[in-house]
Amino acid sequence: MTKEPTHHGPVALKNVASFMVMTMRLIERPPHLPGFGVCHAPSGYGKTYASIYAQNKTRAIRVEVGDSWTRRTFLRAILREFGESASDRARIDDLSERAIAALGEDPHRPLIVDEADKLIDKGMIDIVRELQEFSGASVILIGEEKLPAKLLGVERMHNRVLDWFPAQPCDLDDVRELARAFVPKVKIADDLLEAIRAQSGGRARRIVVNLSHAAELARNNALTTLDLKSWADNRFFTGEPPTPRQVEMFARKARTA
Repeated sequence: MTKEPTHHGPVALKNVASFMVMTMRLIERPPHLPGFGVCHAPSGYGKTYASIYAQNKTRAIRVEVGDSWTRRTFLRAILREFGESASDRARIDDLSERAIAALGEDPHRPLIVDEADKLIDKGMIDIVRELQEFSGASVILIGEEKLPAKLLGVERMHNRVLDWFPAQPCDLDDVRELARAFVPKVKIADDLLEAIRAQSGGRARRIVVNLSHAAELARNNALTTLDLKSWADNRFFTGEPPTPRQVEMFARKARTA
């Protein structure tokens, strides 16, 4: 059977548009205004997708912080995005100066730091503050819902944030856009789209999984339209693990000598 085509390119979700508005506000800000933006939301709201769209539109430098990263790893990752190499034995202050110089060459080219929570947890957020302060470049921090609260605990950071953007759960219009992008050959009725939205908790990642299930259901049944009735008793992907099964325990027979 022919599979649905893999989607390429941006989907016009509201979070994508709002993230882009925040990015442009930072880029176009007067020099006396703070240079940080913060995007925060629970996992699956599409923050990373929105940031990649902004990256492509603005030529931003984007890094995603790893669990094992150190200050040196972080700075080397930024320099790699600029096409520069750095020894793993290079001094941190030298790496920082090089990163500041690279960012300062074009202050309209922002730095996007995904998984920024990890920098705070590791006591490394001051490096980002230093990069922004001395380069003048805009910096966007992306993280989970508690990111703003964590930043408020860092005195020299929270008052440098120009824009706080809480990403929102998908609404029905967003789900329609995702359906048009990922299941273009199937017309999905609003009652099913709304059920998918609700069962997915408005999380774009889960919505896309459920739309994939809808595409499979349509293919297997040679359908070109789907609604809640035709979905029948198919399970929705909610991200929750299955409930424990009740396994009947059989007593072992005692061995006889």
